[in-house]
Amino acid sequence: MNDAPGTPETEETITLHGKKLGLDELVEANAAMRKELAAVKAEARKATTRWHEEESLMPYQAELIRLQKHLEVTRTRMIILFEGRDAAGKGGTIRRVTRYMNEKHYRVVALGRPTEQQTSQWFFQRYVEQFPRGGEVVLFDRSWYNRAVVEPIFGFCTPKQYEDFMHGVVGFEKDLVRQGTILVKLYFSVTRDEQARRFERRKTDPLRQWKLSEIDVQAQDRWDDFTHQKHEMLRRTHTSHAPWTVIRSNNKFKARLNALKVVLNSVPYERLDRDLDYVPDPNIVISGARELEIMEAQMLRAGKFIS
Repeated sequence: MNDAPGTPETEETITLHGKKLGLDELVEANAAMRKELAAVKAEARKATTRWHEEESLMPYQAELIRLQKHLEVTRTRMIILFEGRDAAGKGGTIRRVTRYMNEKHYRVVALGRPTEQQTSQWFFQRYVEQFPRGGEVVLFDRSWYNRAVVEPIFGFCTPKQYEDFMHGVVGFEKDLVRQGTILVKLYFSVTRDEQARRFERRKTDPLRQWKLSEIDVQAQDRWDDFTHQKHEMLRRTHTSHAPWTVIRSNNKFKARLNALKVVLNSVPYERLDRDLDYVPDPNIVISGARELEIMEAQMLRAGKFIS
C-alpha cells in the first residue's frame, strides 16, 4: 500500500480522526463505538426510569407532609423503626420518607456503639433519650433490635443480656403504645444474591465505599445466623400492639413506595389526595405473622430457612 504524500486512499484504508485504518481496524472501531453508544443509551434509560420513579413518589411524600401536620396539631408522637440486613435499602427509604418533611418536626437517629457509661445503664435508656416530643417523628436507622439480631451473632452481648431483652421488649413497647406513641416497625428483607450484588457495588463505587463495614464483609458468611435471629425476633416480638411489617426490598423503588404507604396507613389523618392508591402491594409488604408462616413452611419443606 502506497502512503506517499498526494497518493489517494485505496479501498483498503480510511482516515478516522486523522489516523489511517485498515478494514479490520475499522470494523473493530465500529464495534467499539456501537458498544459505547449502547452503554450511553442504557445509562440514559436508567436515568429516565429513576426520574420517573422519583416523580411517582412525590404524591406520597406530599401526603407525609399532611400526616406530619396532623401529628403536630394533635401533639402525637411517632416512632418508625428501620431494621433489616445490611444493604437492604433502609437508608435510601429513610431519605425518601424525610425528603420534603418539615425538618423542625422529625429526626433521624442512627446510634453508634454504646459508651462505657451507657453499657452500665438500663439497656433502653439511650434510646428513650432520643424519643420524640409531642408532634415529632423519630426515625431509627437500626434500633434497640440490634440486641435481637446483630449483637448475639457477633458476641456483642451475653446470652443473658439477649434473653433479658427478648423478655423485656414486648412490655416496653406495649407501654410505649399504651401511652399514645405511634410505633411502626419495618423489617427490610433482601435476598442473599441481591445483597451480594450490592456489597460488590459498594466495593467498587467510590461514592458507596464508606457504607462497607467489617460486619458487612461477614454478613454473607453469617447469612444463616442472621436468618435464624430474624425468625426468633419475629416469633417473640411480633405482637398485636407492636406488629412487624416486612418489606421485600430487592426492588428498591417498590420497597420505598410501599414503605411510604405503610407509614401513611399507620396514622388516621385526613388525606390530601383521596384518589391516590394507598393499598400496599401484597408481594412487597408482608405482615410479620405471614412472614413467620412462610419461614416455618420453608423449614418443614427444606429443613432450613431461606428468607
